[in-house]
Amino acid sequence: MRFALSLRPEQLGVLLRAAAAAALVSLAALPARPVAAAETFDIGLATSGARIDALVVDARSASAPTVVLVGGLHGEDASSTAVRGAVAAYEKTRARAVRLFAVPIANPDRVALEFPPTGVAYRERSESHALWRWLGAQAPDLVLVADDDFGLVKALGEHVVADMGRIPARPWSGADDVSAFARVAKSEARAELDARLARSPRQLAEQLAKRYGHDFDQPLYIGAIALIARARLGDVDDVRRLVEPYVDGTKNSLAQPNSLVMAGHIVFTELARRTHDARYVAAVRKVADLGFDASGQMLEAMPYHNEFSDSVFMGTAIVAQAGALTGERKYFDMADRHLRFMEKLDLRPDGLYRHQPATDAAWGRGNAFAALGLALTLSELPRDHPGYAHALQSYRALMAALLPLQTRDGLWRNVVDHPGAYAELSATAMIGFAMLRGLEKGWLHGRDYQRAVDRAWLAVDSRSSSAGTFIDVCESTARMTSLEQYLRRAAILGDDARGGAMAMLFATELMGARAAR
Repeated sequence: MRFALSLRPEQLGVLLRAAAAAALVSLAALPARPVAAAETFDIGLATSGARIDALVVDARSASAPTVVLVGGLHGEDASSTAVRGAVAAYEKTRARAVRLFAVPIANPDRVALEFPPTGVAYRERSESHALWRWLGAQAPDLVLVADDDFGLVKALGEHVVADMGRIPARPWSGADDVSAFARVAKSEARAELDARLARSPRQLAEQLAKRYGHDFDQPLYIGAIALIARARLGDVDDVRRLVEPYVDGTKNSLAQPNSLVMAGHIVFTELARRTHDARYVAAVRKVADLGFDASGQMLEAMPYHNEFSDSVFMGTAIVAQAGALTGERKYFDMADRHLRFMEKLDLRPDGLYRHQPATDAAWGRGNAFAALGLALTLSELPRDHPGYAHALQSYRALMAALLPLQTRDGLWRNVVDHPGAYAELSATAMIGFAMLRGLEKGWLHGRDYQRAVDRAWLAVDSRSSSAGTFIDVCESTARMTSLEQYLRRAAILGDDARGGAMAMLFATELMGARAAR
């Protein structure tokens, strides 16, 4: 059925004002609050790069059911007008017995849609993946779909949506009053979301630890971070067993040196502090010494950086840790030199990091690596070292640049400053960790940062299943040469070791912070 709907001028004015409402930051999972107008926010990009936007009108009660209206599956048409009209009418009501989301134009480019979508998200079938995964993450109790020629209603009811659960759906003619769905039953997806949000940080970390952090065949940073999280959970003996070949001479941890391997040595710092075993200190020193020539002079920077902003973490933190473990100032000096070197390469005038000089794109995990590296480095540098003040200023500037870019749902995008770019889990966990560390250490102050950390935790928690699967972790990313290439990096839905490690790191940091209160 096609809509044939016309609006009076005064009605159109209401809809236009609603569509232009300023985007505010809040989570559906947080207590609902009354608002004067619908909020507008982005949920994805069409194939052409056009934004796909949604509207929300919060309910009066946090326990209210969630209903989503979907229109514009064939592009801007009468169904889009009907959806906007329904939102405008609902925001005038006083009861607001449901939390209403609406997507007026789900398919701006009028491409063929497929549900459940196939292909690589969001490189292929962008519109289908964006809508499907966003619906899964929101976990509504009911979806109302206009002009459903693509089988969305059937797919939502028959398939698990984005690893969350099935969602009841029905066709929508435009005549249904949204308030009539106030008594709709909780969906399978909503029940799953509620169960996830009920977890403590320790519970999530323990669930993920069943799947991640059980091998160290290659001494890379991903495995190292998962092992650090497991050590924080009390599994120190097993972590020691896994890394033993690299300290007993069986394996050479620098047999194939690169930045990922250098950063992988942070697990030895963790173990050195927990066990006071000098072999772990020697392993960290071995990496730090790569920053010096045969005569002991500092190099221009730590090696293997390849100009990537990743190296603010991979090259800086480990050498700062060597300084803290050994007490040798030269390592702190090298950490300071390397940070300044990377800033000259990749720090943009707006305070964000380009991933590397070939393009100015502010890749999400590229900025998250910088955030993580600065937080870990500051944790090691002595306050009286000249590099401390500079690192602190750099850290605060990056946190200030990232703070307003957090999405309504508490995440940071895969290209952090590009509205419509998909919200990405690993960067969110890393930035959340970095901000939390800053609050713990007194580097950051204020409710805005605490709220950002709280919202980041809810976002990571809600998008992480007990089986260790995630919604939207960016694939491994090397030297891209255009913004478009970063925007179209594959978004993983399922298990992912990197996502698991970063979620565990964030969860265990929160676990420790809450225990200290």
